[in-house]
Amino acid sequence: MIVEFLMVAVGLLILIFAGDALVKGAVNLALRLGIPALVVSLTVVAFGTSAPELLVSVQAILDGAPGLALGNVVGSNTANVLLVLGIPAIIATMHVAGCDTRRDFLYMLAATLLFIGFSLTGNLVWWHGVILLIVLAGILLATFFSSRAEDIEVEGAEPGLPGWKITAYLILGLIGLPLGANLLVEGATLIAREFGVSETVIGLTLVAIGTSLPELATTVMAALRRHADVALGNVIGSNLFNLLGIIGVAVLIGPIPVETSFLKSDLWVMLAATMLLVPFVFFGRDITRTWGVALTGLYLSYLVWALT
Repeated sequence: MIVEFLMVAVGLLILIFAGDALVKGAVNLALRLGIPALVVSLTVVAFGTSAPELLVSVQAILDGAPGLALGNVVGSNTANVLLVLGIPAIIATMHVAGCDTRRDFLYMLAATLLFIGFSLTGNLVWWHGVILLIVLAGILLATFFSSRAEDIEVEGAEPGLPGWKITAYLILGLIGLPLGANLLVEGATLIAREFGVSETVIGLTLVAIGTSLPELATTVMAALRRHADVALGNVIGSNLFNLLGIIGVAVLIGPIPVETSFLKSDLWVMLAATMLLVPFVFFGRDITRTWGVALTGLYLSYLVWALT
């Protein structure tokens, strides 16, 4: 079992560093080619930061473990709200009164309800993916036209970065992502078989936590720097892309059967976690240490329940 867990750990590390390298390379290449900063932020950065989850989901389907892909997305969305917001709030209270994330939250809620509706059919197929990607494109366009007057700071942008470094980042990202995804999926599948649980459960827990680590690191730093808008926006944006972009692409590769346990509990846990954001988004309630302990406690309880 040590080898399998080592495969998962190494795969996660490669995914994190390769994803970061791909974002840096792609962002600086796009800016050098004269693409507007807002377009780069909405497309290259958004898709690039979700590349690890996307590669894991695609690899899982190719390896005949579609439940792992579905568990990864649903588990990540639950972890993003409860864990990724909970732990930073324990470290430092996040003051969200000045953050206007209502529109983005409504987009995420609509995406969640659409995804649940499709899942209730019992099998996610290619035309579900087409609709999800069309909705994502529509949201990106709406965001572009409503935000184009704003001054955008692009994540990963390094003015004056030499061309050879851009090339190196791109190569490292493009080679590292599939390598890391392959190691992670293979290790997770072997662990699931060893413990006698489904790939879906491993996706909901081990893989979901692992692929949420970059979001957790970003949110912790945002909380320490008193940038609550970055923390909340990071979680909402990540969840939106998971549901529309990652599942949208994944089901174009192959169908994803939805297990009965998902329909009975996990989808509704994800929806309930989403609704817990309402007091912060619409009423400006601070995410205090008490909230942080409560959110983290809820996630740990869910984790124990899912594994047992």
